[in-house]
Amino acid sequence: MTDFSLIETMRWEPGTGIVRLRLHLARLKRSAGRLGFAGAEKAESRLADAAEFSPSPLRVRLTLSPSGEIAVTTAPFTPLPETTVWRIAVAAARLDSANRLLRHKTTRREIYEAARGEYPPAAADEVLLLNEKGEPCEGTITSLFLDDGSGVLKTPPISCGLLAGVLRTELICARRARVQRLTLQDLRSGRLFMGNSLRGLIRARLI
Repeated sequence: MTDFSLIETMRWEPGTGIVRLRLHLARLKRSAGRLGFAGAEKAESRLADAAEFSPSPLRVRLTLSPSGEIAVTTAPFTPLPETTVWRIAVAAARLDSANRLLRHKTTRREIYEAARGEYPPAAADEVLLLNEKGEPCEGTITSLFLDDGSGVLKTPPISCGLLAGVLRTELICARRARVQRLTLQDLRSGRLFMGNSLRGLIRARLI
């Protein structure tokens, strides 16, 4: 029996609605299909009234159980200032590139929680996970992007063992990013960004 649910964490804006909604729904339906979850087709209608009367941005979280039960919760969301620079620590915990479940966003987050737990919040804003080969993959809640000066961001391939992030997908489709295997040295020699659909791109630096 499957002991986890699928998750989509989204940003709702007044006058706009849920940012990147189509990409979120596409990921949910794709994961549901591959993992045998029911009910993904009902997600859009459940989201329609989630934040109808809010005058300010919201964090919207949808979960889908294996049997098709959908739960939607909302919370106030304050966007980060554009001048924000996150401090990024590197986790000792390692991702397994052969674990295909890492490609889906689920409630099974033990590895990410372990990585985040290696550093107190005051020491690092986000924690970067590597795979068993030492290749940079992703943060505990973000995708990884590198500006190497070429004009196109680089982001690790899914085959390294990481989530198909919605912001990552959007940037690749818009040709603002392309897939490339990275090293820690690459990250130290270029401009680093972390990001997700909720927060957007965030300037970052390794510590």
